[in-house]
Amino acid sequence: MRAGTAICVALAFALAACGRQQPAQQEQSGQQGSGVLKGTEAGVTPMRDRVAVIGLLNKRNGIVRDLTMKPGQSIRVKDAIVRLRACETTAPWEQEKLTGAFLQLDVQGADKKWRRVFSGWVYKESPSLNVVEHPVYDVWPKSCAMSFPPGPPPPPAPAGSSSLSSAQKSPAPDESPATEPAAPAESPPSAVVNNVM
Repeated sequence: MRAGTAICVALAFALAACGRQQPAQQEQSGQQGSGVLKGTEAGVTPMRDRVAVIGLLNKRNGIVRDLTMKPGQSIRVKDAIVRLRACETTAPWEQEKLTGAFLQLDVQGADKKWRRVFSGWVYKESPSLNVVEHPVYDVWPKSCAMSFPPGPPPPPAPAGSSSLSSAQKSPAPDESPATEPAAPAESPPSAVVNNVM
């Protein structure tokens, strides 16, 4: 019994010693870092400082409200609570422009109990990607204000239909072509002639 107790006490002391060394190691590694928080890039607005505008539609009366909020905030509108967990926008130099938000929608039922009816990412440009399926309320992001580090210039706008063509131009009606097109040597036999034989 004494040997088992001694081993337990030794393990407890070893674990306690490990717990004391970890914060000191974390402080040292934090001092040696570049000063940028882990998981963030220099020049990008931290999540807590971003500002999003969220649209809330009440389908009963057709009223749309714009809710301006920061990640971590929640706003109650009558029997609905909208929570913004995160918002994101693509950088100006990205080809595809997207504005998204991680939203949660809680609605109070007739029994006065709150129920989460939606939790997930929704996108301004693709509302059908992740649909809020509720008979009364709909939520979607309208904007997410944030900054980006300097990057490459934005890509040029895609070229629409161009009037320039690589095909040879036809001669104008009053001009005659430089060379006459060759006449077909012989027309191919018709299908009727081939079927008769």
